Amino acid sequence: MSTVSKSLATRILWGLTIGVVAGVITLGVGELSPRVLSAAQTVSSAALDPFGQIFLRLLFFVVIPLVFSSLASGVAQLGRLDRLGPLAWRTFALFAANMLIGVAIGLLMMNLLQPGHHLAGGAKDLLMQEYGGNAKQTVQRSEAQPGMSFALLVDMFMPRNLLGAFVGNSRGALGDVLPLIVFAMLVGAAATQLDEPKRLKLQASLDLVSDTMTAIVGFALKLAPYAVPAMIYSVIVKVGPSILITLSVFVLGCTAALALQLFGTMSVWLRVFTSRSPLMYFKQIRPLLVTAFSTSSSSASLSASLAMARDELKLAPSTSGFVLPLGATMNMSGTALFEGCVVLFVAQAFGIELVLGQQCVLMLLSVLSAVAVAGIPGGSLPLIAGLLATFGVPPEGIGIVLGVDRILDMLRTTVNVGSDIVSATVVDAQMRKIAPVGAEESVSVSGD
Repeated sequence: MSTVSKSLATRILWGLTIGVVAGVITLGVGELSPRVLSAAQTVSSAALDPFGQIFLRLLFFVVIPLVFSSLASGVAQLGRLDRLGPLAWRTFALFAANMLIGVAIGLLMMNLLQPGHHLAGGAKDLLMQEYGGNAKQTVQRSEAQPGMSFALLVDMFMPRNLLGAFVGNSRGALGDVLPLIVFAMLVGAAATQLDEPKRLKLQASLDLVSDTMTAIVGFALKLAPYAVPAMIYSVIVKVGPSILITLSVFVLGCTAALALQLFGTMSVWLRVFTSRSPLMYFKQIRPLLVTAFSTSSSSASLSASLAMARDELKLAPSTSGFVLPLGATMNMSGTALFEGCVVLFVAQAFGIELVLGQQCVLMLLSVLSAVAVAGIPGGSLPLIAGLLATFGVPPEGIGIVLGVDRILDMLRTTVNVGSDIVSATVVDAQMRKIAPVGAEESVSVSGD
């Protein structure tokens, strides 16, 4: 992350602190003078909430083009799917396992702690009244809806009216992300069947759209130091101090889940698939983890990852040169875990229960959307908003966690980078078993 980005992160955290302190003070004064609290709530509804909406709507604007272009490009860049060799298939299988296990850990943690249920009795009703929109109708429809079935899944992922599903039923609702993800993957898969010049041309066009949408996210983030205190202050003075307790439990739960993914799941991979000691291994890569934490960027940590793989871990250059750059854009286990946690937490906060079948779908969507996340701080926010809308949760609910996103961003980036280097180590150990030790350089993706 650049100096400007670090400055932005600091300003967002200061904004969060100011908003929380101001909100708590207002509540305290409101106990003595209810008129002050009433006036603060009026100002929040009339001025602070609309200002926060400007920030949120900028994120909502880019959901559809960003998800489509990023995911389609990610699939298209694989080249000919039928030419991928053992190195590639091992890499992609490990990436998928990392992200699925990460999301499962995050959802399990949120189900155990249930941070959204720590809100006071009337707080959920107040949240629903302020931000819910059509969420109550969604809850009623979900209660009347039959259980999860194969036919229902087909209808969810492949509606008859694809364009209508993208656009949504009204100007106040986000479009459906599920069919958008399926369509993007189909476009990417079809691109791999094109001639190489045509595939590269299509991929370049998709990357151009993705970069443009990422720039719009950058515009939105410039408002974050001002929108965050406005939104958190508004929520506190309307909902009460219980939202702070809820948010604290959420942060602790996310932190524990991320630590379990990095030091638990990755230790299992090392113990089962390599001859390395997990304890010694994590001591060895500690400088890389510190770099990832401080930069909060997988891409910015890539050079350090490659150097670590070459100089310290002694991995084959052909393996690390393939796995690590690909992992910096595709192996987002920390991000996938975080997305699943946010969706389930915000759903709980609004009193919307996601049943087991819906949480299984959420696992899959969190993995797919994590691959499409832009490589910038805050890049996951538009995709999380889309996931919230998919499950009938008010997308504006993302404002609840916005202030602590910067802290968790550093933690999940550390997990992403740690997962990348462990994946490269595991794949290297596997490839050495099927290739002569002296021929590591010949190990590559066949057909490239």
